[in-house]
Amino acid sequence: MGKKGILLVNLGTPDSPKTADVRKYLDEFLMDGRVIDVNPVLRTLLVKGIIVPFRGPKSAKIYKEIWTEQGSPLLIYGKNVKNAIADRLGEDYHVELAMRYQSPSIPDALERLKQAKVDSIKVIPLFPQYASASTGSVHQLVMEIVSQWQAIPSISFVNSYYDHPGMIKVFADNTRKYLDEGWDHILFSFHGVPQRHMRKADVSGEHCLKVKDCCKTLTENNKFCYSAQCHQTAKLIAEELNLSDDKYSLCFQSRLGNDPWMQPYTSDVLKELAGKGVKRILVLCPAFVADCLETLFEISFEYQEEFEELGGEKVQLVESLNDNPAWIDALEDIILNKN
Repeated sequence: MGKKGILLVNLGTPDSPKTADVRKYLDEFLMDGRVIDVNPVLRTLLVKGIIVPFRGPKSAKIYKEIWTEQGSPLLIYGKNVKNAIADRLGEDYHVELAMRYQSPSIPDALERLKQAKVDSIKVIPLFPQYASASTGSVHQLVMEIVSQWQAIPSISFVNSYYDHPGMIKVFADNTRKYLDEGWDHILFSFHGVPQRHMRKADVSGEHCLKVKDCCKTLTENNKFCYSAQCHQTAKLIAEELNLSDDKYSLCFQSRLGNDPWMQPYTSDVLKELAGKGVKRILVLCPAFVADCLETLFEISFEYQEEFEELGGEKVQLVESLNDNPAWIDALEDIILNKN
């Protein structure tokens, strides 16, 4: 019999920090109808006429700040994880890494799995919490591509693993390394999404942003809600660290545009904490399995500067899962046992 195929997919990264490559990446990313879910004509005008031309050069400068001699941190960690999990799973498996946007591409990775004559394909988006703009987009593209194949193997998708004990423990263990340094507060900062995405995911139409504290407890109505899953991830890590409710907060970063996104915004929480006299903050970003622009620059530089201007002293980023061997253990379990 043939091998079992595993497709690991992360969001994406430019091929280089050059403005042209960054614009190419932003164009593909923001033209995704699940990312900017508005009328296609309006989306084209916004992305190609306003956002990419003006945001491209600015983003290129930021990418240069985090770029390494080996390339993009996100891609480096992705390759390391792919190689480690391939070694762990052994010869019965064929593992490919892809990015939803840019290289290595999902079409190319799927073609390699097809040529390897795998009996099945299991798609593992490298996003712990489900969101339409990330996991949903990956699943949709894979289905669109494979639907054109003459012979379609057995295919399965992992929806999320926001509560996986192994993943929770790695984030907690990474945090423990800093706890002796004396922090006033711990912040769980997740990537933001527009509120309209949350409302669209509410099949009942009666829960999202209509029920008080609708995201703080997982129910049948919000089990696919990104925000609710983020709250659950933070809660489980806090429990692993024995944190009381007053010692940590949850917030959402990386807002784009003027429409309301999930709240509270990280900037607002920093302002609130500084107003209470908080000086030193430890920040975890459990929506990211690998450190990238949003963690290495947005947290470590932008929010550090912002907090200092508000009277704070230190914003310390807790490293992500990256290529930690314990994360490889958890990922192996997700691949083998998660439906």
